[in-house]
Amino acid sequence: MKPMGPLPREFAQQNGSLIISGRTADDWAAYTGDTPLFVYDMAIVAARIAWFRAAMPAIDLHYAIKANPHADLLTAIAPLVDGLDVASSGELAKALAVKPAVSISFAGPGKRDDELAAAITAGATLNVESEGEAARAFAIGDRLGQTPHMAVRVNPDIELRGSGMRMGGRASPFGVDAVRAAALVKAIVAAGADWRGFHIYAGSQALDAGAIIETQAATIALAARLAEEASVAPPLVNLGGGFGVPYFAGDATLDVERVGKALAEALASRPAILAKTRFAIELGRWLVAEAGVYLTRVIDIKLSQGETFVVVDGGLNHQLAASGNFGTVVRRNYPIAVAARMGHAPTETVSVVGPLCTPLDRLGDKVALPPVHVGDLIAIFMAGAYGASASPTAFLGHPPASEIVTGI
Repeated sequence: MKPMGPLPREFAQQNGSLIISGRTADDWAAYTGDTPLFVYDMAIVAARIAWFRAAMPAIDLHYAIKANPHADLLTAIAPLVDGLDVASSGELAKALAVKPAVSISFAGPGKRDDELAAAITAGATLNVESEGEAARAFAIGDRLGQTPHMAVRVNPDIELRGSGMRMGGRASPFGVDAVRAAALVKAIVAAGADWRGFHIYAGSQALDAGAIIETQAATIALAARLAEEASVAPPLVNLGGGFGVPYFAGDATLDVERVGKALAEALASRPAILAKTRFAIELGRWLVAEAGVYLTRVIDIKLSQGETFVVVDGGLNHQLAASGNFGTVVRRNYPIAVAARMGHAPTETVSVVGPLCTPLDRLGDKVALPPVHVGDLIAIFMAGAYGASASPTAFLGHPPASEIVTGI
């Protein structure tokens, strides 16, 4: 048997049938008419946003829509956050449908000319990732007769300790190295662009409050140093995000109140050049991961050399991350349950596998579950972030999963 991650707190105490947004999992499956499906409970997302606001009342909150760009979810989130962060022209179009351009920023190391033109035309902020990108944006702005809004994304000389994906303190395709960032700011200002500030991202999926506090303090100091070198104060400093969620056994919930208290203290004593600067935190998975449940139906149960395989109608083509094939080096189990037997004692060890012709299609590896029968719904939790849109949905030609947003 291998351990699984903890159930999100909204589901952890349930007994009997799994309830999502007031209805059973079977009700939601009947509503869509088929499985597999994702159910996103917007009430859980709203609770996460309220949690953030209470812990960090003076900080802007941005939603990184790459975590989950579902249109109905974006429509519901947009009024609750201060900004949307996008990473393609496709995401830009989705963001513009629900939020004014002044509240949208566009990051990514490989923006095409047409994407730069779309952002400049709309009036969104470009998080510039290189001197070459800045030069292209100047030329496109001149051609269009529009002033680009530009922030500088910095590849910081710090990293977020314990993060699942480190994005600072090393050579990187993301951002401009800190040693060159001030010179680029000077060039942007001299060219007449509207300089919007810094975007400084050191890592993601961190559960260690101390590490986040340390990184945020270092980020504020770095922003101040770069501003002094450039001789201009940044209107906004995006501190990145990095807030993790407990996917796996042994993971604990991040102490957001501790992070907020330390950040308030750090900003109270920030250098004078940042006195009028606004600060933002950009979050994706922390806002939406725990709000999503992936439901997939058991179509067969089979034995092979003493191991029981529960075969379901969905797999890595919809939920790649849960299969361990989305940036996870060691295969570990997301929280998983039999939807009709929440809270029941486990009686057997099984592996939950999908319908695809690859041994990688494994959603649960030797997990302890209550009795499982053909026709049961299996629930994979933590499915609100990097699910359908981060999975190879066209692989082997299976149909896409349905997606439902509830609680709106």
